[in-house]
Amino acid sequence: MEDYSIITGKTKTFSVVDYVLFGLTLFISAAIGLVYAILDRRKLSSKEYLFGGRQMSVIPVALSLLVTFLSAVTLLGTPAEMYTFNTMYWYLCLSFVFAIVLSVVLFVPFFYKLGITSVFQYLEMRFNKTVRTWAVILFMFPTIIYVSFVLYAPSLAFNAVTGLDLWGSVAAIGAIATIYTTLGGMKAVVWTDSFQAVVIIAGLLAVLIQGSINLGGFGNAWEIAANRSRINFHDFDPDPTTRHSFWTVVFGGGFVWLSLYGTSQAQIQRALSCSTPRKAQLSMLINLPGLILIVSLCCMIGIVMFAFYADCFPLRFNNLIFSTDQMLPLFVMDILSQFHGLPGVFMSCIFSGSLSTLSSTLNAMGAVIPYDLIQPMCCKKLSDRSMTILSKVTVFIMGGVMIAGAYGVAQLGSVLQATYAVTSVLDGPLFGIFVLAMFFPWANSWGAIVGSLTSLAIMLWICIGAFVKRAFNIIPSPMSVSGCNWNITTTAMTTLATTMFTVNTTEAVNAPPMVTPRDPLYSLYTLSYLNYTATAVAIVVVVGLIVSFITGRTDPKSLDPRLICPLFDCLFPCLPEMILRPLRFGVNHEGKYDVDATPGVNDKASKIPEMITTSYAADQKQENGDANFPVKHGINNMAYTENDTISVRL
Repeated sequence: MEDYSIITGKTKTFSVVDYVLFGLTLFISAAIGLVYAILDRRKLSSKEYLFGGRQMSVIPVALSLLVTFLSAVTLLGTPAEMYTFNTMYWYLCLSFVFAIVLSVVLFVPFFYKLGITSVFQYLEMRFNKTVRTWAVILFMFPTIIYVSFVLYAPSLAFNAVTGLDLWGSVAAIGAIATIYTTLGGMKAVVWTDSFQAVVIIAGLLAVLIQGSINLGGFGNAWEIAANRSRINFHDFDPDPTTRHSFWTVVFGGGFVWLSLYGTSQAQIQRALSCSTPRKAQLSMLINLPGLILIVSLCCMIGIVMFAFYADCFPLRFNNLIFSTDQMLPLFVMDILSQFHGLPGVFMSCIFSGSLSTLSSTLNAMGAVIPYDLIQPMCCKKLSDRSMTILSKVTVFIMGGVMIAGAYGVAQLGSVLQATYAVTSVLDGPLFGIFVLAMFFPWANSWGAIVGSLTSLAIMLWICIGAFVKRAFNIIPSPMSVSGCNWNITTTAMTTLATTMFTVNTTEAVNAPPMVTPRDPLYSLYTLSYLNYTATAVAIVVVVGLIVSFITGRTDPKSLDPRLICPLFDCLFPCLPEMILRPLRFGVNHEGKYDVDATPGVNDKASKIPEMITTSYAADQKQENGDANFPVKHGINNMAYTENDTISVRL
């Protein structure tokens, strides 16, 4: 114990073995990309590069889905949340159930049966090209900012605690992810994500087990945390401004994760890489226990970490760390440094979270930018081979942009948290467009654009107002510094630190209720950040429907039924037909995937863009070397066989 940082006042550094194991993890990730680049060097098609030939196995896809959005921010921030506040955030595991089940039932089969390359192509089918382009813009900017933050934050945390070079690690991680994603495409991303999922789980288990051993068992750590007000599962306050209540975390957080798993290009692209809709749904369901496991491990580590530092808050002692996000690396170095190599394994775990998020996002960008921006605007006649090359170039360039973005967010200083919050604000209006399009057949393009713009303006107003007014309803749990080794500091520093800490803690815990300012909108600014997505979606739907009815609503009977998701049929299939029929709002879904899609036979199919109806034919023509290879014309490209006959409209 005399070697711990709270006793010595100094942080520990990595050993040679730690650096070797960390470097080995990066090497394996890069090697997987090189292997698939060599194996698939003659398969230069978009279907192969962006979707792995649509023949990916269920387990690797499930592991890739698992780690795509469990970034280093989650792995570092969740234990810090347990330490600083309490265990209410653990209810997030229930929000995963809410999000995954709805994604499996509603979104995955819907997009799979459209046979599209990008989820934004659906918006052009449903509305028009303007809505599609606007949605792509909403997707790109927050994604670039968020991924830049994901790349920078863990590097900063480990630099402060381990002495690892900040910009060297940023450049290395960004370059590795860019290289293997550019070379290997979807197959490299999925198999590398699978390897990184194993590394993440192994690293978390190592920290939890050794930390529990140091404290005499996890039960002892739990008891210490319970005695210090960290164990709390009984906040059922329905107030939406409560930062983390049961309702805020489960349902507010559920909408956040539903937007990620239901309409995110990165996640849907992985689901579409499976060979059948059922396998895509199965991969989502298998991913669910993994999500719960990893977040639960992070929460348990947070409890153990609190028990370890229960009497000495490192943030207030001898400048050991400067942010709560650096507490987990500090804890790892304290308990694992005597086992040479284990700190390196854990650092690989954290950076694997960054690698998986980076590679998945880059792969999604490789589909979105060429197919949603470049091809529709200026390069409509590019061959499938040329589009694949363009996707690779896009991935490479966007990798450089994200590395540069990490340098940019480093200059934001205290605005960094505001920037991160703004990225989450932008996701809500985008998700709202998809909800409006899929479940409300009366909506038109004017409703989608005006609704999303209104939602974006209001959510930015709430978010920025919260920062300007300092309206976040955040009261940390009490801390202690009584167990710190103040003998290594000066008397003045000891007195100052103790006084500051005592005053801040007493004020935070025992202060009278905060007096609400006279600003009538102040209560709006205190809205919990987890409710941002649900609020944004509600605004899009309400405003979008009002504008649609004012400007001339869409007649549900005129829509291609494949562009509308029958919400009540999917959620309540056992209801009698007499109840379900009026809930379809005039859209006839019967046999919609079995209709003859030959032009002239089904006029509704004419709204489907030609690049969708002919893309599968181009793939088969290239792979089989036969210009007359039979392909059925229609939306559901997955179900076609060589015996199907068609006429292709050019």
